[in-house]
Amino acid sequence: MSGGGAGRGDAAVSRRAGAAARAALRTLPGRIRVRQGISRVRVSFWPVVQASLAAGVAYGIATFVLGHSQPFFAAVAAWVCLGFSFDRELRKVAEVAVGVALGVALGDLMVHVIGSGWWQIALVMAISATLARFLDRGPLVTIQAGVQAGVVVGLPASVATNGAVGRWTDALVGGGVALLVALITPGDPRRRIRSLAQEATRELALTLESVARGLRDGDADELAAALVRGRAAEKVLEDWHDVATKSDEIARVSVNRVHRAEITRLAAQAVLVDRAMRSVRVLARRVPATLRSLGMLEEDDTDHRVAAVPLSGGMPAPPTVDPEVDPVADLVVRYAHGVRLLASALGSGTGLAQARDALAEVAHDVDPRSLGEGHWQVQSLVLLLRSPVVDTLEAAGLSPDEARDSLPEM
Repeated sequence: MSGGGAGRGDAAVSRRAGAAARAALRTLPGRIRVRQGISRVRVSFWPVVQASLAAGVAYGIATFVLGHSQPFFAAVAAWVCLGFSFDRELRKVAEVAVGVALGVALGDLMVHVIGSGWWQIALVMAISATLARFLDRGPLVTIQAGVQAGVVVGLPASVATNGAVGRWTDALVGGGVALLVALITPGDPRRRIRSLAQEATRELALTLESVARGLRDGDADELAAALVRGRAAEKVLEDWHDVATKSDEIARVSVNRVHRAEITRLAAQAVLVDRAMRSVRVLARRVPATLRSLGMLEEDDTDHRVAAVPLSGGMPAPPTVDPEVDPVADLVVRYAHGVRLLASALGSGTGLAQARDALAEVAHDVDPRSLGEGHWQVQSLVLLLRSPVVDTLEAAGLSPDEARDSLPEM
């Protein structure tokens, strides 16, 4: 009786532990999104402070120097022109300033000529956008001209308290303050790209560490968490690639062209790390089947997740370390360490030599003939590691041929 009671108690503990693990797994994407949100706030904090102060300064100039009572468009123009990122190109700021000033001027003019209403808004936005397209090929001028003209016409006439050109001069003040701020605080687009690169590459390292823990401990929840983490990292990987690509295009014709070589490299590294992450997700999906083939896991038909093999007495046993799997788990841990070094180097903009050396040592040991010999399922895991290792070696500075040559011959 006591043995049966102990068995039921252990089963209840096991069920509670499984429920807790599944609950933690469900909250993992939310935790990752929160961390990514905090990272975005950290990167954008000072640009937001600068734009906010510029809006206040523009409002103050229009109030105390021009004598305007409600210089709303001075603050709006400064904020819109500067935005909330460090990669402020002087031409881009100037385009937005011209678009804002043009839209406000045409809106003010049309309000005094034809008044306000639904058809007046449609007409003034069409005229503003057409004129902006004639003056400049960039989309920013056109968008801002149409938006600001529509806002001016849509606001009640009581807001226009500073004469026929009051709102236009307010917009000029805001645009001028924004241009001054952009001139004296030149942005370095590498700052944001490096931050995204570090965050995305660190997610790859964390995913690898989850795979290693799941592989060594026979932990199905850990392996599922690795997949969830890998999928959740797609957004930051996309942001890294998009920001780097756009910055590379801008650097061709801007003062940041001196940084173009690094920006171009960061854009290429984004593609390589994304490829490595996709391969690691394939590895994480393959591990449970391998562990089941070794008798470390079995399929639980009740909740369709992988569970530890029970002993003959019915009590679940902690998974034992398989002599074939453990070296592979160690290799994945070493690989994760090399990826962490790569993330640190990408984030700081320093040399990649330390990460490259660590990853090269891992590459030399990714040999299915020495790991998992006689167990083709284990050897398949080693084979799956070869592709992401090559990708991260290329991201660390090796050429494609050099990265492939780092692997043992098959």
